Amino acid sequence: MKLHLPAGCTAALLLAAALGATSKISPEEARLHDLKQAVDRKIAAEYASLEAIYKDIHAHPELSFMETRTAALVAKELRACGFEVTEKVGGMGVVGVMKNGPGPVILVRADMDALPIKEETGLPYASKVVTKDFAGKDQPAMHACAHDMHVTGLIGTARVLSALKEHWSGTLIMIGQHAEEMIGGARAMLQDGLYTKFPTPHAAIALHVGGDIPAGEVGYVEGPVYANVDAVIIKVRGIGGHGARPHTTRDPVVLTGQIIGALQTIVSRELKPGTPAVVTIGSIHGGSRSNIIPSEVTMELTLRCYDEAVGDHLVASIKRICENLGRAAGLPDHLLPEVTMPYDRTPVVVNDGALTRRLAGTFRAWFPAEQVKAQEPATYGEDFSEFGRTTHRVPICIFWVGGSDPAVMAAHQKKGEPWPSNHSPFWAPVPEPTMKASVKAMSAAVLDLMAKR
Repeated sequence: MKLHLPAGCTAALLLAAALGATSKISPEEARLHDLKQAVDRKIAAEYASLEAIYKDIHAHPELSFMETRTAALVAKELRACGFEVTEKVGGMGVVGVMKNGPGPVILVRADMDALPIKEETGLPYASKVVTKDFAGKDQPAMHACAHDMHVTGLIGTARVLSALKEHWSGTLIMIGQHAEEMIGGARAMLQDGLYTKFPTPHAAIALHVGGDIPAGEVGYVEGPVYANVDAVIIKVRGIGGHGARPHTTRDPVVLTGQIIGALQTIVSRELKPGTPAVVTIGSIHGGSRSNIIPSEVTMELTLRCYDEAVGDHLVASIKRICENLGRAAGLPDHLLPEVTMPYDRTPVVVNDGALTRRLAGTFRAWFPAEQVKAQEPATYGEDFSEFGRTTHRVPICIFWVGGSDPAVMAAHQKKGEPWPSNHSPFWAPVPEPTMKASVKAMSAAVLDLMAKR
């Protein structure tokens, strides 16, 4: 039998009529159905090109503050989509602006830099790059934290949104941010006028591909999502001498051991039980031979928490412990342990509650329910926090897209072993499900936030 439907009837209504559906589909549901299909079609049409871009970026990683090739690619692709592009913002940063009528200003960020890691994935497009870092030292380079996928996702989202301009209204800002791994790019772009030379956003959003989530899934966290991070260097000084005559020395190795033990009591005995915090000593260097007591030992620490006041407490406690144990060891004032912080603090990333809840609802509308999950906060550091810390107080939200092969994850879980993840030389995201989910999730987020009303 033939169905006679009005001109312009949507595919969703046609489907409902053909199936003889008993429940009515609202016009809004029909519009969403058609929009999702349009996005899926565009992603499918662009996938081969995007995969080639991804593999090219992966094979040509660039370290922090050195992202010349990647930044040029982002600028080229955004221009091809119709964005007005400004390069070298705050260094290597790229800003693309597309004005599409009245409406909100939404900023979408992707970070571009790689890590000084030698890749061991064995992939045909694996990095073989050895390059100089910002200090001029030769380093291997690898996209071990999926920033290559972030850049590709930004390009894919730009292509989708430029093709579907009739479905959104407002000003879209897409940025390629440099130097996230060294926690400097976001601040540099903001200091160079990101919120003054360009339209100030009503919201800033980003995604991060995670190796601890199955490829294609979307995860979100409301509130603190990435940790407050401090780097600390402790120089434990002493009076060196012969290993056979320790009584004529002030041994910094022994004092270092005492400090290490005392530092582990900060979280367990000074913070309220249940307060999340980490004090990790990742590097200890001192001495040259077994029979020489050195005059100095150096420790490097990382501190993580979700509250800046807790971060201040950790630093103050480290200074107190080092000073007083140095005095107890009989050191004069000029030889007391020296505690320094070589880098600025990476502030905690706090996802705006209302924005996060809205995006979580959007993801649930666009993905099967089992692919969208609330996650636990991570103790990684992320300078995306900077976009919400200016005087403009822009609401921010960074969400996760899974990147690991579920079969690989299951095999490792069965053996009781951790599987390769971010910052591992053996990890890279599974391209197709990760890329398609990244572009779909970010496109859905923007289309919802900038929907024509």
